[in-house]
Amino acid sequence: MTATAATLAPGAAIAPGYEIIEHLSRGRTLDVYDVWSEERASRCIAKTLRPDRADDPSARRRLEREGRLLGRLTHPHIVRGYALLARPRPVVIMETLTGETLAHLIEEDDRLSPVEIAQLGLQLCSAIQYLHRHRFLHLDLKPSNIVAETGRAKIIDLSLARRPGRARGGIGTWCYMAPEQVTGGELATGTDVWGIGVVLWEATTGQPAFGGEEDEALLPSPSQEDLAEELHPQLRRTADPVRRHRRLPATLARAIDATLARNARARPSLAALAALLEEVPGVVSPRSPRPS
Repeated sequence: MTATAATLAPGAAIAPGYEIIEHLSRGRTLDVYDVWSEERASRCIAKTLRPDRADDPSARRRLEREGRLLGRLTHPHIVRGYALLARPRPVVIMETLTGETLAHLIEEDDRLSPVEIAQLGLQLCSAIQYLHRHRFLHLDLKPSNIVAETGRAKIIDLSLARRPGRARGGIGTWCYMAPEQVTGGELATGTDVWGIGVVLWEATTGQPAFGGEEDEALLPSPSQEDLAEELHPQLRRTADPVRRHRRLPATLARAIDATLARNARARPSLAALAALLEEVPGVVSPRSPRPS
């Protein structure tokens, strides 16, 4: 690691009133820290630009857009954003979660039951429907962006969220992108249905449907179609039927397989997907009264 890319040390102030406790992770453009908030007298999570990306205007815009969006959203399955700070560097302050990422649970072979997989899908449908009502797509659903906390899933990263419409190819993480994300097609609600599907497929089987994750991997430009197809198996083939890898209730398998149709128009709507998941034996509908 170069000196310019060094992380902030414990005890340093990332912003006035926010003291570094620990560096948690580093991505292509961002650092994530565990911090102490004097205002809240509690720990928080702080996301900021890496020092060597501080002058990257595109990375700064994405971080600021995520901070503003999180400040507008209040949903039980989306991490809560507390503040977007501008000085001395842009920092997004978020709530601290105590659970593990779904990626960690899969890596530890902590296999979810069919009912738990269906409940996970229902919670993701709920969060993504809410995001869509605010006219944003998520576009980067994957196990490392979901925290499981006492039976509740929370989406923790909205850094790639954007409005529906056509976008350049390669926005997302290469092995989780829908085909239309890879090629620079029209991005719509069905793109996030695919995202839920690849998460549920991996939670079910313990392995990605289309290879392994690379942090914020970017696709070659759409003009490089041959190279794109080599790097992105979702352009060449359909995901294996999930029951080829694990015994599941037929309704759950049908729901997961339907989300991974290569043609976005063939995928179910979020409402239809949620209805299928509620039919899985043993699943408790979110609308059901709490047991007394």
